[in-house]
Amino acid sequence: MDAPKAKKIVKDLTQHNHTRQDEFYWLRERENPEVISYLEQENKYLDEQMKPVEQFREDLFKELVARIKQNDMSVPSRLRNYYYYNRFEKGQEYPVFCRKKGNLDADEEIILDCNELAKGHSFFQIGGVSVSHDNMRLAFSVDNIGRRKYNIKIKDLATGEISDQEIENTSGEVSWANDNKSIFFVRKDEETLRPYQVYRCCFDNQFHDETLVYEDLDETFYVSVGKSKSEQFIVIHSESTVSSEVWVLDAYDPTGEFKVITPREKDLEYTVAHFEDKFYIKTNLDAKNFCIMETSIHNPSKENWKILIPHRDDVLLETYSVFNDYLVLDERIKGLHCLRILSWDKTLDYYISMPEETYTAYMGLNADFDSTKLRYGYTSMTTPTSIIEFDMKTKKKKLLKQYEVEGKYNSDDYSAERLFAKAKDGAEIPISIVYKKGLKKDGSHPCLIYGYGSYGSSLDPFFSPSRLSLLDRGFSFAIAHIRGGEEMGRRWYEEGKLLKKKNTFTDFISCSEFLIKEGFTSSQHLYASGGSAGGLLMGAVLNMAPQLYNGVAASVPFVDVVTTMLDETIPLTTGEYDEWGNPNVKEYYDYMLSYSPYDNVDKKDYPSILVTTGLHDSQVQYWEPAKWVARLRDRKTDKNLLLMHCDMEVGHGGASGRFKQFKDTALEFAFYFMLEGIKK
Repeated sequence: MDAPKAKKIVKDLTQHNHTRQDEFYWLRERENPEVISYLEQENKYLDEQMKPVEQFREDLFKELVARIKQNDMSVPSRLRNYYYYNRFEKGQEYPVFCRKKGNLDADEEIILDCNELAKGHSFFQIGGVSVSHDNMRLAFSVDNIGRRKYNIKIKDLATGEISDQEIENTSGEVSWANDNKSIFFVRKDEETLRPYQVYRCCFDNQFHDETLVYEDLDETFYVSVGKSKSEQFIVIHSESTVSSEVWVLDAYDPTGEFKVITPREKDLEYTVAHFEDKFYIKTNLDAKNFCIMETSIHNPSKENWKILIPHRDDVLLETYSVFNDYLVLDERIKGLHCLRILSWDKTLDYYISMPEETYTAYMGLNADFDSTKLRYGYTSMTTPTSIIEFDMKTKKKKLLKQYEVEGKYNSDDYSAERLFAKAKDGAEIPISIVYKKGLKKDGSHPCLIYGYGSYGSSLDPFFSPSRLSLLDRGFSFAIAHIRGGEEMGRRWYEEGKLLKKKNTFTDFISCSEFLIKEGFTSSQHLYASGGSAGGLLMGAVLNMAPQLYNGVAASVPFVDVVTTMLDETIPLTTGEYDEWGNPNVKEYYDYMLSYSPYDNVDKKDYPSILVTTGLHDSQVQYWEPAKWVARLRDRKTDKNLLLMHCDMEVGHGGASGRFKQFKDTALEFAFYFMLEGIKK
């Protein structure tokens, strides 16, 4: 079967007296039958080219699924007088939400069976689940398309009846006021999908009195609504990449007026937690790596903030949790999460010890102010995700659950290391790597390097049962903690955005070169992977250093940077200006144009490439990867594989359900194995 060739219809795109020609712009026409036909041809071509590993791909899927415990249950969490948890049943794709009243020996009450709700839908995703203050009603939201547009319904937990009515086009989150009939939710702009309006609505046996209570007309801000841990306040959070603003309302007075904590300012970020008569505020006010302030709930504006936890140049303050007797901080030190416990009486200040050199620790759900026990999660490249209960008074740990890997798994069979590669400008780039013991560092083994590097989102080392399919076949797996993430503090993020964005790409290249130099692999056996903004990373690296890799996989890749950022009708565009720059300004236009993967596809050899996308993707529109593949196929001078799979039923997150997602993983792994000549 010949590779599909998209027809060319040249469109001139002019900005700043500069004209680009886009011969595949027409692929944006989602309703055009020719577009759908082209996408379907690409899918058929992929299946044809991967025919030699068709059975292996199916066997891989079964292998991945076989590691997942069929009957599984989360650790119960206490809220008011109930213990809430979710569980999975054998063969079922979706969770069952349950609770028990009073204690864990009580009868189980199923509050939501997602498997029943998903029947008849090819895609199903729960957005939010919220129980009313009197524990009698459940508000939940569902997306059946994959565009992240959620519809809200109400379930009566006494009768089991679900409302016939629903509220459409919401962000998915929903919060109850303490009158047990008023809910708050966020509506999205129909075209850009920007969440920007907060509504209050009453529910008795039906929805009524829907009222707009907050609207943010600044197109660079995104709005969310929630409830404070204390359940005393409804909280609206509006944020852009570099600024935020918080409004609060007494949850016992749902028809009252929201009051701002402090008005927004450019480059001022803050979040708010409530306890007793104070707000505790995490902010970057005169604190690049953030600090914690406190202020009275009666006078919460910035002028009244007082420093509680000061800023430190070498420590990034990630999150925090307030207890009656303790304050818990999640601090990032030298790239690693460190959980710090402080007592309000100032007699205790210490860090929880961690057992490995490279790991991830994070705070779990800690809803009870009076508790002396902290629940946190722990994982590493070799340790499955574990839920731990830590007594802050006695410092004793109790393992509540470690997620099981079905079949044979022994962590002692694998090694994990934390390495550092030197960037072009001398920066030390952390790398987390895992491999099966016995691997010889002679350059003969395959290695998969993974990266993201945008939005200050840090890639922490984590355990993956699926990854064992790579490791057990001789692969090593590396995570490049490149700039644009926030692993090494706020500076790390700022050195990988806007007019310094290319650091993200050159850092990844430096990490790749380091792994080759250290003998973990060679360019004949090195593979790279990234998704979304990590797909942009893949596209940029492919243009800059294609000779380093034997194969690259890009998932839902953001590759048509300039055209997308010039189109304000596309979801996410205006809110991204502080991350990438505004190309309406020539300086940013020129810089973005210099690295935009689509604009820099050249007539040269590329390695084998696998691209995946979803027709209903709300974050990165399907046409970006489709146009990129079409241009690559038209210009590249090699005979290596170029494959694209467009799932016609999903969005940005891929397939829904706990098993279906492994179809995508099996495809990606089969791609690597086929290139390596691994057949079983």
